[in-house]
Amino acid sequence: MLTARQGLLALLTLCLALLAPFPAHAADRVTGLAPDQVSSRNPVIFVHGYNADPGVWGSLREDLRAAGYADSELFSWGYDTHQSVNEVLAGRFGAYVDEVRRQTGAAKVDVVAHSFGSLVSRWYVKFGGGTATVDHWVSLAGPNRGTSTAWACALWDQACRDMTPGSYVVKNLNGGDETPGVVKYATFWSNCDEVVNPDDSVPLTGAANTPVGCLKHNDLLGDDGTSAGVRAFLAA
Repeated sequence: MLTARQGLLALLTLCLALLAPFPAHAADRVTGLAPDQVSSRNPVIFVHGYNADPGVWGSLREDLRAAGYADSELFSWGYDTHQSVNEVLAGRFGAYVDEVRRQTGAAKVDVVAHSFGSLVSRWYVKFGGGTATVDHWVSLAGPNRGTSTAWACALWDQACRDMTPGSYVVKNLNGGDETPGVVKYATFWSNCDEVVNPDDSVPLTGAANTPVGCLKHNDLLGDDGTSAGVRAFLAA
């Protein structure tokens, strides 16, 4: 039978144990993850190009899943590609980034954009606060300095006007620092691109600019070498 003194000591020991912080392994049991199982990757947001839809990302999404990404870490933003980059689309993309961050709990996201999607996501990064929320930004065949082929539809389509060389969007994106903030930038470009003219419209000062050889504009989406380059860059 415990004496009064022994009972008091036991009660004090119990109180101290309850007040002590949980050890790391106890917190891991709550989440169901061991320390080496917790993902350090950012969620990836894919941004398709003009007149396209999220379905174009099937090949690259599959490659990232094979590399260890879960479906819950991969997001494809769908949008109306006939609207203004700076007045409409960049703001909507920013709202989508915020939703992905809220849903995943991630502080930052990685962005992989194709073609026109490069201008939309770049405007968000440069002018919409994205330097604080985007870690890696990748442009596949993006008309970053404009493309002369956009003149073919510029008369009736705002997005095409935004893609023309010397447009308001192109001039502002390339004015001053082309790759601002601590964001890591990369571009992948082809010297046989039938849509982006000239071909060297894609590379940016301050980015990791990678030539992929002679590929058509949409072929970068399913090219194994381009995919490997994107995956290596996101892992850097």
